[in-house]
Amino acid sequence: MKLYNKYVILVCFIFCVINISWSQNTRTVDFVNPLIGTSTQGFMAGRDGGGTMPCVGTPFAMTNFVAQTRQNMISKMPYAYEDNTIHGFMATHQPTVWMGDYGYVSVMPQTGKLRLLPEERAMSFSHEDETVKPYYYAVSMGDKKSKRIKGEIVASSRCGMFQFTFPESEASHIIIQGINNSENKKDFQGYIKVDNEKGEITGYNPERMSSHLGPVLNNFKGYFIIQMDKSFDSFGTWNSFRNEPQIKVEGTEQYGARMGAYVSFKTVEGEKVKVRIATSFISIEQARINLSKEIADWNFDKVKETTRDIWDENLNRIQVDGITDDQKTIFYTSLFHTMLFPREFSEYGKYYSPFDDKIHEGVSYNDYSLWDTFRALHPLLHFTHPERVGPMIQSLLQMYQEGGWMPKWPNPTYSNIMTGTHADAVIGDAYVKGFRDYNVDLAYEAMRKNAMLPPPCDTEKHWGDRDEGTQYEARGGLTYYHALGYVAADKTRESVTRTVEFGIDDYAIAQVAKDLGKTDDYERLMHNSKNYKNLYNPETGFLNAKKFDGRWHENEQEGFTEGGRWTYLFGAMHDIEGMIELYGGKEKFAEKLNENFQGRHYRHDNEPGHHYAYLFDYCGQPWKTQELIRKHTSSENFRNHPIGINGNDDCGQMSAWYVFGVLGFYPVTPGTEIFAIGAPQFPEITMNLIHKGKPKMFKIKAIGLSEKNMYIQSVKLDNTVLKTPFITYSQIMNGNLLEFEMGKEPNKNAFSEQ
Repeated sequence: MKLYNKYVILVCFIFCVINISWSQNTRTVDFVNPLIGTSTQGFMAGRDGGGTMPCVGTPFAMTNFVAQTRQNMISKMPYAYEDNTIHGFMATHQPTVWMGDYGYVSVMPQTGKLRLLPEERAMSFSHEDETVKPYYYAVSMGDKKSKRIKGEIVASSRCGMFQFTFPESEASHIIIQGINNSENKKDFQGYIKVDNEKGEITGYNPERMSSHLGPVLNNFKGYFIIQMDKSFDSFGTWNSFRNEPQIKVEGTEQYGARMGAYVSFKTVEGEKVKVRIATSFISIEQARINLSKEIADWNFDKVKETTRDIWDENLNRIQVDGITDDQKTIFYTSLFHTMLFPREFSEYGKYYSPFDDKIHEGVSYNDYSLWDTFRALHPLLHFTHPERVGPMIQSLLQMYQEGGWMPKWPNPTYSNIMTGTHADAVIGDAYVKGFRDYNVDLAYEAMRKNAMLPPPCDTEKHWGDRDEGTQYEARGGLTYYHALGYVAADKTRESVTRTVEFGIDDYAIAQVAKDLGKTDDYERLMHNSKNYKNLYNPETGFLNAKKFDGRWHENEQEGFTEGGRWTYLFGAMHDIEGMIELYGGKEKFAEKLNENFQGRHYRHDNEPGHHYAYLFDYCGQPWKTQELIRKHTSSENFRNHPIGINGNDDCGQMSAWYVFGVLGFYPVTPGTEIFAIGAPQFPEITMNLIHKGKPKMFKIKAIGLSEKNMYIQSVKLDNTVLKTPFITYSQIMNGNLLEFEMGKEPNKNAFSEQ
């Protein structure tokens, strides 16, 4: 159990009550507070923090640049709000707290005696001395005012620039950590070289913290070039074996698992030293190309303003009005978090593939948290970043071609993490909404393989989450799903969840099969998608695990992923009418939903139940959906301070849920155009969309909205009254104005066809 830290509570209270006065020149991006979600503490004991970091870079950046307050690893981000020291300025590829970093590098300014290891070179700092923006980070470090060093970060997608302001010193240094492999289960050996004539350090880091979960990649390397605008007086490389530094004073090259380099020079008071870092997964030469295209000179402010402009354009794709600055900060920070992943992985027409360990031509993305993000993040990108939807899907198909399967959670290759093959849901959903700028035939081939072909040795393995030394599992337990109509609990772990989630994906694939005229596949997939019904136990009223011989498992909580029987009772989001019938009709279904929420079984801090609040729309009680959306978009789950996201943000899913909650509709079922209506939370919202290649606006107005007026009285789309609590993707894309009339009492007749 994680317990509250009194210091954290105090800091967060202060953070919350500070009244920030925005200037008239404040732009949309300046409402973003990247510190939201950076605390390791959750909203209450036992809950996780947001797992975010205050990274600098452009939207969907390949490399994130961040101040490093601790050694990151699986379960620890490089920046944690509770920490009070910094030991590096880092180029990282860690996507979220439960995944690993790979190919990283860091640098750290220093004065006085040379101190190389992270715990020795760390400098104290206060959050009062930080400036944190998506396009700029700054902090002053050090206990003694006369010896403080200021560090600043600006960045693009693949390159960053640090600016360090030194005090007067006869011995100033910059320490480079090329690799810090003190915890990994594999002995990765990095390389670094100091070139005094060119004034640069080059090298590579082959470490992948999740390497024990996937295949060997002999060619994987995170290449880097580090350049400075100040010449070196002296330099060297260093290596630490079992935490004992061994310094090669005259060395220009170094190999090792925990090693780096350093350069030394004199500085005068207030002297600024700039450091450019270029990253690549292809080669040193490609890193140099990336640098020439992204940060060609030493103009720090130019990079800052360019990235600021890019963020402003992206965030203004949704504009909100009539709310407080605090609400704007929560909203635009959420939107910011939806624009970080999947990350760009290609480098100007080429990319390294972690699936066949080779270089290819094309566009690539990586770090898909698909178990989380198929629910809301990817559907949100259909509106905010339609130009990226096709390339993201094509990237998944490239992974299929290069590795044999589409991944479940690439980091950056197969990791055997989580259940289901939700690339199927992502592709099926995009296809139904008209996104076709990828190889459709290849997409269907890849999805069909997931649905029809069990992984190798399926009946010989139990497929535990994060099992080491296994081949890629795809849908582990699929053999039983086909033969028995459910995944057998005594043969495969997480059997109930697998049965439900295989059905979600089968449904999404079936919609593509139907459109492509593959009738036999369609009928088989639709039949299989109902397999979850075979696990409904009328004696308990829940989905329960079944054994291979058909007997119910003795433990009613057996067979679930990150939850229990309440977590997945309403999990068949693809067959809501079927669930309603199975559970005894609309009235009994609504009673069970009420019991779920009133009994505090619902956990908003995890994704499986994210659609549950909207299910009242399907059983004739949409006003309860409206109440729940108000409740769960409130400070109960989202706040403007470091403990600001109730649960891990999980690469933008939690934030995407919030954005849809505020907009007033939500994508419950992947593979359909239908959105369930919740209730808008802001008086006016403008979505700046691209439809048929042309820009258009879609306005959402909530007339009479207030703290008390949370209930929908009526809804009009372009002056036509909506008769059901649903709206389609086509209606939104072809429409102009969605107008809600709000009131303080539920209007149970707001939708006449309910």
